[in-house]
Amino acid sequence: MLLTRIKGPRDLDRLSQEELTQLAAEIRSFLVDAVSKTGGHLGPNLGVVELTIALHRVFDSPKDKVLFDTGHQAYVHKLLTGRQDFGNLRSKGGLSGYPSRAESEHDVIENSHASTVLGWADGLAKANEVLGREDHHVAAVIGDGALTGGMAWEALNNIAAAKDRPLVIVVNDNERSYGPTIGGLANHLATLRTTDGYERFLARGKEILERTPVVGKPLFETLHGAKKGLKDFIAPQGMFEDLGLKYIGPIDGHDMEALESALQRAKRFSGPVIVHCLTQKGRGYEPAVQDEADRFHAVGVIHPDTGLPVTTDAASWTSVFADEMVRLGKEREDIVAITAAMLQPVGLKKFADAFPDRIFDVGIAEQHGATSAAGLATGGAHPVFAVYATFLNRAFDQVLMDVALHKCGVTFVLDRAGVTGTDGASHNGMWDMSIMQVVPGLRLAAPRDAEQLRAQLREAVQVKDAPTVVRYSKGVVGPAVPAVGRIGGMDVLRAPAPEVTRPDVLLVSVGALAPMCLEIADLLDKQGISTTVVDPRWVKPVDEALAPLADRHRVVVTVEDNGRTGGVGAAVSQALRDAGVDVPLRDFGIPQRFLDHASRKEVMAEIGLTAPDIARQVTGLVAKLDGRYESEPAATVD
Repeated sequence: MLLTRIKGPRDLDRLSQEELTQLAAEIRSFLVDAVSKTGGHLGPNLGVVELTIALHRVFDSPKDKVLFDTGHQAYVHKLLTGRQDFGNLRSKGGLSGYPSRAESEHDVIENSHASTVLGWADGLAKANEVLGREDHHVAAVIGDGALTGGMAWEALNNIAAAKDRPLVIVVNDNERSYGPTIGGLANHLATLRTTDGYERFLARGKEILERTPVVGKPLFETLHGAKKGLKDFIAPQGMFEDLGLKYIGPIDGHDMEALESALQRAKRFSGPVIVHCLTQKGRGYEPAVQDEADRFHAVGVIHPDTGLPVTTDAASWTSVFADEMVRLGKEREDIVAITAAMLQPVGLKKFADAFPDRIFDVGIAEQHGATSAAGLATGGAHPVFAVYATFLNRAFDQVLMDVALHKCGVTFVLDRAGVTGTDGASHNGMWDMSIMQVVPGLRLAAPRDAEQLRAQLREAVQVKDAPTVVRYSKGVVGPAVPAVGRIGGMDVLRAPAPEVTRPDVLLVSVGALAPMCLEIADLLDKQGISTTVVDPRWVKPVDEALAPLADRHRVVVTVEDNGRTGGVGAAVSQALRDAGVDVPLRDFGIPQRFLDHASRKEVMAEIGLTAPDIARQVTGLVAKLDGRYESEPAATVD
C-alpha cells in the first residue's frame, strides 16, 4: 500500500499523478474502515482527501503553516503527517479527533471552534513579515460553513488591507457545515459553483473576435479592459476581489492536478489569495453521499458496508428536548427556534419539519443568533436558541448586553453540558454555569432527568422578562429520579431518618449528577453519616430556602459538572455568607484546566468526580468536625 509508505508530507513529492490517485483511494478506504470502528467525523474528511494531498505537496509543513477550520476535517492531514494508528481515535491515549499540538509539530490550531482560522492566519502572516521570514507561507483551509461566522469576515477585512502580505485562503466549498450551508454567502458561492468561469468566456471571445476583420481586435481590447464588470456579469465573484483579495476558482476539489496548479499560483502571489475549491462531503462512500441530513458528518460505530449503526442507543437528552419542542410549538404560536448551523445535532430537525416558518438557522454565528433572538423576543415571539454549551461562550456579550440588559424573554438550551469526553478540551461544556452566573436576571435550570427537562423547558419559556438557560448532558438520558419532597423550589431526593434532628450533610445535587449524588449518600450512610440530598432544579438564582436548610446541617456539599471557579458551588457559598449561615462547605466539580479527550467515565474518574472519591472526602470532613483524625486533614478536589 502507498499509504503505509507515507511517513511525512515530503514522501508525497516522489509520487506520480497515477500514484496520487491510488493514494487518495487508499485513504478513503482507510477512513471508512477506521472511523466505522471508533466513530468520528467521517463525511468531512472523505471530502478533503485530494485537497489535503495537494496542500502538502505545495506547502512545506511545518515550516509553512497549514491550518484547518474547523479541525474535524484534519484526519487526512494526520495520515499524511505520520499518524496512521487510528485504532483508538478519540479515546484515551489515542489520536485526538482534532488537530493536537501534543501529537505533531504539523498541528497549529486545536480549539475546534469554527471561523477562527483566518484570524490565526492573519497573525501568523504578520509574524512572518515582522521577522523577515520571506520563505515561510501560511495556508488556511476554511469550510464554507465557517465563512458564515462573523469572525471570519473581521479577519478578511484585515487580511485584505495588506495587499503585499502573502497568505493563501482555501475555501473548502461543499455546500455544508453540518447540514447544508445557508444564508447570503451560501447563495453567492452557489452562483460561483454553477456559473462558467469568465476566463473561458474571454478565451473563446478572443478567439472569435480576433478572426473578425477590422473591428474584432479593438472590440476585444475594449471588453478586456472592462473585464471587472464583465466578470461580475458572468461569474459574480467580485465580492472577494472588492475586498482586495485575488480570487482563483472555482476549482474541482477532487482534481489534484488542478488543485496543485491553483495552489502553486496562489503561493507565488505576493499578497492574499482566495482559492475556491468545490468538494463533495462524504466523497467515495455511498452511504454518506446518500445521507441528505449531514453526509455522515459525525458517526458512531457503524457497519462499514451499510453505514448503519451497530447498536441503537436509548433515548438521549437531545431527543427528549426535540420531542418537547414540537409539543410546545403546537401549543404556542409564538415559540420559534434558532440554531447556529446545527439543526440536527441540537435536536431541532423535528421542529423544523413541523414548523418550517418558525425555525431560523443563522449559520455559525452564535453572536448574531443571540442578538437576533433579542429582536425576536422584543417583537413578541419567544425564541428558543439551542446550541452546544461550549459554543454559548462565544455569545456572552450578546447574552449580557442584548438579551439580559433589555430584559428579553429568550431561552437558551445548552446541549452537551458538562464533560463530553471524546471531543476533547474545546468541546467540554464546563464553562456555562460559571459564565452565566454573572448575568443579572438570568435564570439557569439543570434538569436531572427527562421528566425534569420537559418540565423545566416549559417553565423557561413562560419567562418573558429575562433570559433563561436550560442545560443538559451529552448522550443517553438516565432513569427517572423521583423526588420525595419539596422545600421552596427545590426537590428533596433523599431525606434522613425522622429521628435525626440535625443531619450531618446537605448534599446539593446539580443536574444529571443526581444518581451519583444518591450513590454518595448511600456510601455516607454506611459510614453512619446522615445526608439530605436536594436538587435545586433552578441553580440561578440560588433558592431562598437553601440557606435556612443549610443552617440545619453540619456541612454543605455541592456537586456539579461545571468548572468549580464561579460555578454553582461558588454561588451557594456566597448565598450562605450573605444569609449569615456559617456552615462548612465543600464544592466538587470540574477543575479549571483543559481536559484531554477520553470517555466521559474516564475523564470523571481522572478528575475525582465519582461517588467513591467524593464520599471519601466528605467522610474525612465529617470526621474532622467530630474531632477525629485531626492530624490527617481531608483531601480536596482541586
